[in-house]
Amino acid sequence: MSDLSFEKASVLGSGSWGTALAVVLGERGLATTLYGIEKEALADINQNHQNSRYLPDVDLPKTITATDDLKVAASAPLILLVVPSQVARLVIKQLQQIGVSENTVFLACTKGIESATGLSMTQLLREFFPHNPIAALSGPTHAEEVARRMATATVIGCPDHDTAVRLQEVFTLPWFRSYTREDMEGIEIGATVKNVFAIAAGIADGLGLGDNAKAAMVTRGLAEMIRLGTALGGKASTFQGLSGVGDLIVTCYSRHSRNNSFGRMLGEGLTVEQTVDKMTQVAEGYPNTESVYKLAKKTGVRTPLIDQIYAILYENKPAGEALAELLSRDPRPEGDR
Repeated sequence: MSDLSFEKASVLGSGSWGTALAVVLGERGLATTLYGIEKEALADINQNHQNSRYLPDVDLPKTITATDDLKVAASAPLILLVVPSQVARLVIKQLQQIGVSENTVFLACTKGIESATGLSMTQLLREFFPHNPIAALSGPTHAEEVARRMATATVIGCPDHDTAVRLQEVFTLPWFRSYTREDMEGIEIGATVKNVFAIAAGIADGLGLGDNAKAAMVTRGLAEMIRLGTALGGKASTFQGLSGVGDLIVTCYSRHSRNNSFGRMLGEGLTVEQTVDKMTQVAEGYPNTESVYKLAKKTGVRTPLIDQIYAILYENKPAGEALAELLSRDPRPEGDR
């Protein structure tokens, strides 16, 4: 029996990231329920202790049990939300209808916001569960490496110190380290906005623009992230940490990045529709771009890179033309906000 404050946990979402987090929980000694709707994947987990579709050749702890029954998942004292942002409201609403204890701790691990409302995942959880402890986990965390027990650092955002410490205890392993920060909102903003810039970085790769242009784009993306994030209530220091620059680096440069792959295909000449069809998993940056663009317009923050990625994805603007416009903008001081 675990000596942790949590003995059981549920992970909502049986894709690569949800399964990787279940690995962390299982390795930490928690009896872990992995909820999903793809019956073949669930059977693979229960019978073979693998999720071959999303994480091939990764052995899962035998403490993980997969289910398509949300009622089973709802009984855990710790619930991780890892479903795509587009379906998060539906799943959360179903959870509310089932009923959970007010002591149940929710940890939002989806890196995205709800397109229709602009709500973050913790804000969405708070709408349905106003009295429960809620936190967010983010950082440079590709599922493929986490599932293979490779060294990883994350940050847990939670305004309540005791809840943050309880979660930090769970997410501490020899190969998995977690930090805490009170700025939950800033952590979620960084986790969402970086997806847009990862698509931009992928477009640069697909166009063959080279390392100099890509580095410039990532750096200017960070400047936009800080401008927009602070306007939305986040702290500038948060975006200089794991959920900001850390996640930005890994998702813009890694071969594992779905958003980078999405952008690369666009840069190579595929249409948005063709790119979506070729993706085997959700690239959160696609719907995130629309959501982030709307937030930027609402706040009045200057976001030229976000504007051009939005134009590529939603206004059929050619990628080469969009990036050429970015390079031809009027000169300005680097620190000009």
